[in-house]
Formats: sequence, structure tokens, C-alpha cells
Amino acid sequence: MTPKISTALLGYGLAGSIFHAPSLLALPDFSLDVIVTSDPVRQAAARAAHPAARVLARSEWDASAVGVDLVVVATPPATHVALAQAALEAGCAVVVDKPFTVTSAEGDALIALAQSRGLVLTTYQNRRWDGEYLTLKKLLAGGALGEVRRFESRLERWQPDITKEWKAQATPSEGGGILFDLGTHLIDQALQLFGPPVRIYGEAAARRPAEKADDDAFVALEHAGGVVSHLWMNLSVPQLGPRLRVLGSEAAYVKQRADQQEAQLQAGILPGSPAYGVDPEENWGLLGRDGSLVPVPTERGNFSDFYAILAKALRGGGPVPVDPADSVAALRIIEEVRGQLR
Repeated sequence: MTPKISTALLGYGLAGSIFHAPSLLALPDFSLDVIVTSDPVRQAAARAAHPAARVLARSEWDASAVGVDLVVVATPPATHVALAQAALEAGCAVVVDKPFTVTSAEGDALIALAQSRGLVLTTYQNRRWDGEYLTLKKLLAGGALGEVRRFESRLERWQPDITKEWKAQATPSEGGGILFDLGTHLIDQALQLFGPPVRIYGEAAARRPAEKADDDAFVALEHAGGVVSHLWMNLSVPQLGPRLRVLGSEAAYVKQRADQQEAQLQAGILPGSPAYGVDPEENWGLLGRDGSLVPVPTERGNFSDFYAILAKALRGGGPVPVDPADSVAALRIIEEVRGQLR
């Protein structure tokens, strides 16, 4: 039998416990052998959910001593570089949750280190496996919209309180704020769909009293091919706008509700369950023109596909699920936006 890919998961907050661990457990290629968190409550939760894994405090973690194949960095952004660098220097493949790094220069340096060691490095841009994104890709490939002219994309929430301590303390220089959080997803999707921009405009503001970075942002990209992307990310929205509104010369695609995988994972509906990633019919988007609209079944989302592709890359040298250079390209856009705000 082929040995499993021995994995260490650094961080057991929302990212580690909800996004990474369930996918690792769902795939036979991986074994989750080590979980690193210094929080006693999270340590207890990790031991209860993953009794076969060693649970270590941050002070006990040493990538060179533990001896795993893969390290998943799911900690606050300011810690990504040091942890990823140590793992690469120990000879491990590395997954870094978004934002990949805080600056594009740091991202370039990590990529260069991985290349010099011949090691796999990738970024967890899991929203490339959102149902609505996969559906839009299929519609574009089939020419259903004609010539696309405008791409409107939103990730909005009503979260008046900051519930995570690190987010309450983090400044932009430490990777805090919605541009680094939800913004990295929206920018990545726009770049994947329509290519690099020739013009960038952005806005960012802090609406919540305790916010030290930004929680309300807008980014406009004029892509080299002529498409204009308008991207909204906001945590103080009493009424949510449509998740996607894509306008073409022949038709538009509008989807009101966002992918439900995160909510499903939090509710205990895990990868491999029959309902996982399935979008209810009442949530389907509409395609066409006013007076002639048809519902479009949403492609099934599956965040675990990230790790399925990664397993093939680790075992057979295939492409990584996300080229970290793509994440660096998104960071450069965030840097441009922040430069405009100074």
C-alpha cells in the first residue's frame, strides 16, 4: 500500500478545524498526525476530534524534529512567513492559508526558497472550489453570456463584533483587515477568470469601533482583455447584495446566495456526505435577460478538491492546486490599493 502523506496542521481555529482538518480526514492520501495550538480549549477540541493526532503547544513544535511530509500553516497572517520558512528548511512540503504572506516581497522569497529546495509550496485559495465560481467558469467556457463586460462579486456579512482576539489586534502591517481576508479570495477569482489588470482602484475603511485595519473595502480592476471587475468585501452589511452579477453582451448571470460549504462544515456536514457542496435549488442563479430568465443548477462545490490535487502533486509531480505566484499577484493589487489610500 502507498504510505499516507504525514501531515502537521499548525493552528486549530476556524481555518484549521473547519477548512483543513475535514478535507485531510476525508481523503485516504493523508494522515493528520500533528496538530499545533497553544490554546487549551482548542487543544482539548483537537484531541477530542482527532484522537490519533499528537497535539502540541506552539513552543513544542519543531518542523525539523517532528518528521512529517506536509505542513499546513493555518495561523494568523503575521506568522505565515516564519512558520512556512522553517518547514521548507526542514524539507517539508507546505500549504499556507491565505493571505499567503503580508507582502509580495515575502511571498516571492518563500517561492524562491521552495524552488531552491525542490519542495512543493501552495496557497489555500479554497474559494476556487465554490459552487458559484465553478458554475460561472462553465458558463464562460460555453459562451453563454456572450462577450463579458462586467464582473461584480461580493463577500458581505453582518458581523458587528470582532470575535477573534488576533483580528481585533492586527493592523494592516500584520495582515489584519478584510482586504487580506475576504479580499484575497475575490481578487484571486477575478484574476483567474479575466487575467491581470491594467488599472486598479480601491477603497478601504474601518466601520466597526474596534477595527484597527479595514472591514469595508471595494476594489475595481480593469483587466487587459477589457472586462471590468467590481469587488466588494464588507462585514457591516445589514442587507446582502448578490454574490455574483456578471454582465455580457448576450446575457447576464446573477446569483444571490453564496456557496454554503463553510456553513455546512460548521454544522457537521463533512466532505463525502451526500449533501456536502450541494446548492439547494432555491439558491440557484439566473441566466438570461429580463423577461427571459432560466435557473442554472449550481455546480457542486468541493473544497477537498484542493487536497486531492495536492496529493497528486506530492505523489507524481503534477501541478499544485494553486500556484503561490497567483497569490503574490493578488498581494500586489492589495499593495497598490493601500498605496492609493495613503
